[in-house]
Amino acid sequence: MDPTTAAARLTPGLVGPLVRTLFMSEEESAAAGVADDRPVPVARLVAFRGEKPALTEEDLERLAERLVAPAASDEAAIPPVSGALARTFGALATSELDDWQAVRLRPADFAQRMRAAVPDVERGLTADGRALFRAVLDAVAVHILHFFTRRSEFVARTLVEQTRRLAELAAGKDGAGDGDGAAGEPAVGTAPPRGSSADAAFEERYARDVAVLHNHLTIFGIDLAHSPDSWPLDAAYLGLQCERGQPELSGPPAGERQDPGPQAPPVPAEQALAGLDKVLVRGVAGSGKTTLLQWLAVATARDELPPALAGQLPGRVPFLLPVRRFASHSGIPSPDGFLAAMGYAGADAQPAGWAERVLRAGRGLLLVDGVDEAPEDDRERLRVRLREWTARYPGNVWVVTSRPSAVPEDWLASDGFTELRLAPMSREDVAAFIQRWHRAAAQQSPADLDRLGHYERTLLNAVRITRDLGRLATNPLMCGLLCALHRDRRGYLPSGRKELYDAGLSMLLERRDRERAMVPTDAIDLPRQPKIQLLQKLAHWMLVNGRSEMGRDVAVDTLARHLPAIPDAARQGDAEDVYRHLLNRTGLLRETTPGTVDFVHRTFQDYLAARATVQQHDFGLLLDHAHHTEWEDVIRMAVALARPDECAQLLNGLLAPHAGVRAAEARHRKLLAAACLEHATELDPEVRRRVQRFTRDMMRPTTPAGARALGWIGPIVLEMLPDPATATNAEAYLLALTATSIGDDMAIDYLTGLRERSHLDIRAQLASAWRKYDTERYAREIIAHLDDAELYFPVSDLEELHALRRLGGRPHLQIAGRFTPDQLIEGIVAERLTRLWLTSDLGVPLDWLTVFPRLDTLLVGSRLPRPAGVPEHIEVVEL
Repeated sequence: MDPTTAAARLTPGLVGPLVRTLFMSEEESAAAGVADDRPVPVARLVAFRGEKPALTEEDLERLAERLVAPAASDEAAIPPVSGALARTFGALATSELDDWQAVRLRPADFAQRMRAAVPDVERGLTADGRALFRAVLDAVAVHILHFFTRRSEFVARTLVEQTRRLAELAAGKDGAGDGDGAAGEPAVGTAPPRGSSADAAFEERYARDVAVLHNHLTIFGIDLAHSPDSWPLDAAYLGLQCERGQPELSGPPAGERQDPGPQAPPVPAEQALAGLDKVLVRGVAGSGKTTLLQWLAVATARDELPPALAGQLPGRVPFLLPVRRFASHSGIPSPDGFLAAMGYAGADAQPAGWAERVLRAGRGLLLVDGVDEAPEDDRERLRVRLREWTARYPGNVWVVTSRPSAVPEDWLASDGFTELRLAPMSREDVAAFIQRWHRAAAQQSPADLDRLGHYERTLLNAVRITRDLGRLATNPLMCGLLCALHRDRRGYLPSGRKELYDAGLSMLLERRDRERAMVPTDAIDLPRQPKIQLLQKLAHWMLVNGRSEMGRDVAVDTLARHLPAIPDAARQGDAEDVYRHLLNRTGLLRETTPGTVDFVHRTFQDYLAARATVQQHDFGLLLDHAHHTEWEDVIRMAVALARPDECAQLLNGLLAPHAGVRAAEARHRKLLAAACLEHATELDPEVRRRVQRFTRDMMRPTTPAGARALGWIGPIVLEMLPDPATATNAEAYLLALTATSIGDDMAIDYLTGLRERSHLDIRAQLASAWRKYDTERYAREIIAHLDDAELYFPVSDLEELHALRRLGGRPHLQIAGRFTPDQLIEGIVAERLTRLWLTSDLGVPLDWLTVFPRLDTLLVGSRLPRPAGVPEHIEVVEL
């Protein structure tokens, strides 16, 4: 059947009133306490949920039939299509969206989300039946979204353009004559335009190429005997987790709260991203930001998305845009320049205006990687461009990444972006990474195959019991480096960060070719130290020029200037020969696109730049830029590399007034000095005392954001925090935030001073931090002392579950990890449990909860599917 004809029969006067009956009236909303001054979950608005619903299942079926019948050209199609539509309506009661998020979607995307909520809804329908079903649902989606704008003053006020456009669509206007196309919205009942056959053919080829281009994961040193150190993403990807604010159980509206309270446990990245169309993901160096975007691009291109994203990303066109390349492509690119900025070899083959049409149709997945790699002065221009893009091209999905301190908190919040943070790897994640790394190494049938099992076991034990190693193993980059060095050195590992980087450079620069029994292939055979000196020159140029990559010609010119001073290299070839040798034989450089080169990871670039700066005694350069976030790691590494007198010069310079530095930047410089203390191997005690004296007053946080930011300094901050015994409850909560932001077991000693507090926020913060520390010690010294009144104790792994059982169990538990029902039945003290909070989908019916005789309440995360099989006596609360 013709969808356009079916849609034409669904007049606004027919569809609008019927759609309104799906939702509570104003009087019912008021009686249910539904607000109109902030976003409201769609599931709370429908009229067919709760103990006494206004609409029954039969009512939904009759309503669906009244919508389908006028559009159908064949009466035989009405019953099956009406049944499918009624089931789709019913799924609104379990929707994860709120009304504000829904209105920000294009109607076609909202209709797609509704269909995806009932995966088999079209099963059994004929081809004409599916076309009829989709035509009716598309028309209904317009009127549902229009209803949300009329119901909520908040939605109408904050989404003015969407409200205007939906009013036009609901009135039957298709936007003809709007000049710019009113954001390109198609007429009611039609699918988004996909362009010409040439567009479709190119898209098909592009999807295949994207899956190949990004389907790799670099694991440093995975196998010195079998280069390259890259593995298929779908085989090696370790699911990353994100942190976001905790749902509110009660209390004032979000706008009136000072802080969202203790953080909810991390959830899988796909679950955190579900339902969001604009996201800023923060993560430290090596935490997997780029890997996450690669995985999203590949999964979307292949249409192999996890269930959480299956209703949001199918059919979208991924563009993975590395910010570091913008400068070499005449600044922030326009859509037609996206493919060139990506380094896509087929960029010239794209049909004219193709990318623009994709964005106009709202079918793009924009993955903007590494805001921190743009020069600081350019980041505001990037934000303005993002604001223009999202306003001009609604309906697309945007995921932007950055290091945490590169942009201010809520940098994109006013443009509708939600902020997520990549969580540090948990103990289970670290163990899983180490096991997977060694399995991948074994697949290469190496000469040391018989020893890999021993290496795996000893490394797993080392990161668990050795404090310094545990502090380093917090992200995929560092875990991969630890695995490689542990194997390369046959079980020996350096203990500090500086020693780890030095050993890593030695492995990659000196031992790599030797282990592979290779002879020089380019007539150049450089020792380790000249290689480091030359690489430092390239890293130093990038640092001074605020770049994360450089042109190939610039790299060769830079080497040419410095070769005369390095005779071991100069006598073996010219700058071009040496450049090719460094690129092909060190494992640290790569040509990302023809004509550009960068380091395989920013961490190595920063470390080599710090070495160069210290060797040149250019501490003035470091002090001139110390208030710039991209220089933080360089300065901390420089302190680790410098001699005692140089450390003192650097730290005193950070404390001293500096021309052109604002007050907030001066405060940041002093905090950076405090953060550098733990890296100084030898330092005049008077300088150390001076740093502590200058920063002690800053160790009294006044806001939650400030409290968490202090954790960036590291364990040294614990020596400067005030005695918690003298703090008020409000002050104690902020101190708890700071101390629990430090992922080091040294924090446990400080937290013991807070464990007897009765204030719920303090107790909840202490409980939520358990996963960061040694399980047994934290259970013994913190968890065992917390008053359990109204407190949910999180358990993220079997160790915590068993530790809590040994403590006699607790009445309220938060399941924050992956467990089977049998594990929970065995690990929970059944007689004590009264409330259970699920933060992730266990994937099975919950009828087994009958084994807990006192359990009366089940809390379910807002982004989870509605649980099935819950015993009748247990109340389900959707957060």
